[in-house]
Amino acid sequence: MDNPQDTETGTAGISRRNLLIGAAAVALAAGGGFYVWSRDSASVITPATAQPAPPKAPDIAPADLLAPSTLSEQSLGDANAPVTVIEYASMTCPHCAQFHENVYPELKKRYIDTGKVRFIFREFPLDPLAAAGFMLARCAGEGKYFPMIETLFAQQKEWVVPKPIEPLLAIARQAGFTKESFDACLSNQKVLDGIEEVRSKAVQKFKVNSTPTFFVNGNKLNGSPTIEELSKQIDSYLKS
Repeated sequence: MDNPQDTETGTAGISRRNLLIGAAAVALAAGGGFYVWSRDSASVITPATAQPAPPKAPDIAPADLLAPSTLSEQSLGDANAPVTVIEYASMTCPHCAQFHENVYPELKKRYIDTGKVRFIFREFPLDPLAAAGFMLARCAGEGKYFPMIETLFAQQKEWVVPKPIEPLLAIARQAGFTKESFDACLSNQKVLDGIEEVRSKAVQKFKVNSTPTFFVNGNKLNGSPTIEELSKQIDSYLKS
C-alpha cells in the first residue's frame, strides 16, 4: 500500500541498527511497503522558449557541491563538461523511477553522451530499504553501479514490497552476487556510513529535503523535471 510522506522524511538518518537484522535481512519500517516519496513542490521552471535566458547565479556554489565525500563520486560524461547535473534520489521513490524511465535516457542521449553534461548521481535514501538498494549498487563492482541503479528503478515494484529480501537477492544475482556476497554487502558498515554521510551533507548544507532534487551548475530544481525543463536550464549555460 502506498505510503506518501512529506519532505521532512529527508531529515531522518539511516543507521545499521534499523537497516539490518543479522547479516541477511534489511530492517523494514513497521507496517506496509515502502512507496515513499515527497509531494512535488510547485515548479519554478517556466515553459521552455526558443532562446534560453542567461543563467542565473547559482543557489549553491558549484565548488561546495563538488567537494569530495568519503565515498567515490558516481558520475557519467565528460569530467570537463560545461554543465554539471547532480541528482539526489531515493531508490524507493516512484518519481525517481519515473524520471529514470522517461527522462533520463533522453538526457543521456542529448547531453551526457555528447560531452555537454557531467551527470552525478547521489544517494538520498528516504528509508532503510532505499539504503539497502544503494548499498548493493555500491557493492556491485567496477562499472556496475549505474546498471544496478537503473535495474533497481526499472524493477522497483518487484522489490519495494513488505518482504523485499528475496526479490532483492534475485536482482542482485543478475549482477553477479552470491547469497554470501549479498549478505556481506548489507552488513558493510563502512558503505552504509558513507551513504548516510552523502545524505546528511545534502540536508545540512544544500537544504535537500525531497526526491528527486537536481542541481544544474548549482541551481536547484525540486521535483521531477521534463526533458524540456532540463534542456532550458542546460542550454542557458551552453549558449551563454
